[in-house]
Amino acid sequence: MSQAASPSPNIAWFRHAAPYIHAHRGRTFVVAFGGEAVADATFHDLVHDIALLASLGVRVVLVHGARPQIEARLKAAGGELHYVNGLRVTDTEAMTSVIAGAASARAEIEARLSMSVANTPMSGMRLTVVGGNHVIAKPVGVRDGVDYQHTGEVRRVEAAAIRAQLELGQLVLISPLGYSPTGEMFNLSAAEIATAVACALRADKLIFLEETAGLRDARRRPLRQFGLAEAQALLGGRRRLTDEARQHLRGAIDACLNGVRRAHLVDRRIDGALLLELYTRDGIGTLISVGGYEHLRPAIIDDVGGILSLIAPLEAEGVLVRRSREQLELEIGHFSVIERDGLVIACAALYGFPDEDVGELACLVVHSDYRHNGHGDTLLGHIEERARAQGLRRLFVLTTRTAHWFRERGFVPGQIDHLPVARRALYNYQRNSRIFLKSLD
Repeated sequence: MSQAASPSPNIAWFRHAAPYIHAHRGRTFVVAFGGEAVADATFHDLVHDIALLASLGVRVVLVHGARPQIEARLKAAGGELHYVNGLRVTDTEAMTSVIAGAASARAEIEARLSMSVANTPMSGMRLTVVGGNHVIAKPVGVRDGVDYQHTGEVRRVEAAAIRAQLELGQLVLISPLGYSPTGEMFNLSAAEIATAVACALRADKLIFLEETAGLRDARRRPLRQFGLAEAQALLGGRRRLTDEARQHLRGAIDACLNGVRRAHLVDRRIDGALLLELYTRDGIGTLISVGGYEHLRPAIIDDVGGILSLIAPLEAEGVLVRRSREQLELEIGHFSVIERDGLVIACAALYGFPDEDVGELACLVVHSDYRHNGHGDTLLGHIEERARAQGLRRLFVLTTRTAHWFRERGFVPGQIDHLPVARRALYNYQRNSRIFLKSLD
């Protein structure tokens, strides 16, 4: 019987993206990016990706910045923006350049989103882009003796009006300007607007497309996800953050505290960054989430398929004894799993023999893509706690290939006579598994 050829990388990627295509359809995403993105020669690629989001059924709100466009007009006029205590001071002359720069950036975005050119990703697209006075602003006013004049902050967002446009299938584009009930116009931060809009809409995601490489740990490795508490600790800690990273991290935290389940910080300079973040399991940016992106929990019947997929390669190699679906369904209560965004990436089982105060650790498996990240240790610690809670005093494990891993974690070699009587009768002499024991006292 011939073996089927492996799918091409493109087909495999598309299949892996399918769960996210289903999950994101009908959801509301607020995407924020700076004027630097608009001025970049690769901006058309970002526009194509945004258009693809819309075509896949995502309700998209775009919030754009315009700093380079504003600064170019100020320079031409012989002026510049002044900052005091990190806040812009926008006088009347500067406000003229702010309006012109924001209008220029907006016009460029609208033009790009209106394209429908053959032989491009926009071919056949019919996107309708709408805007309006959706952001009501108020002046920052006088602080520490400094009058910030036309610099403002968000007072409220006309969420109902935005939702009405999204329900019509339109893409909403918001510029870094706000309007007051008295008819004044204010210069606002795009990051602040994006955060306020996401909160007002109770958006499913807030996405900041950044101009920097993103958050990294002390060893310069990318930080892929945080819980809300971890993000707050990072913001309030001593780690040096760029002004952009600090502003976006603060916005992400505020959003998560006000009804937005997930916020993403993504390096927009990576080709396809938006799609890679949203349609691959691990993404390429930093995720801040309310409920946790990865968590350890007891297995349920719905996890049977995921566990079978996880252990199948090791069963095929003979590392694990085969388990049928029916057997696994009957024994699912013994299992614990680590779930990562809907995928079971690790599992382990505990079978207790309470009459002899001993338990068996079985089927400890970590997905090949997530090894060397401590998931095995996490599961082992969890199983040990479960065993103690059941009054068990020892654990044993049978293994053919991972003896060193268990020995490094306190297990010592044992003999068949050390096994519970019921388990001793089921020992497979053909497999000749090695036995290891660990005291839980």
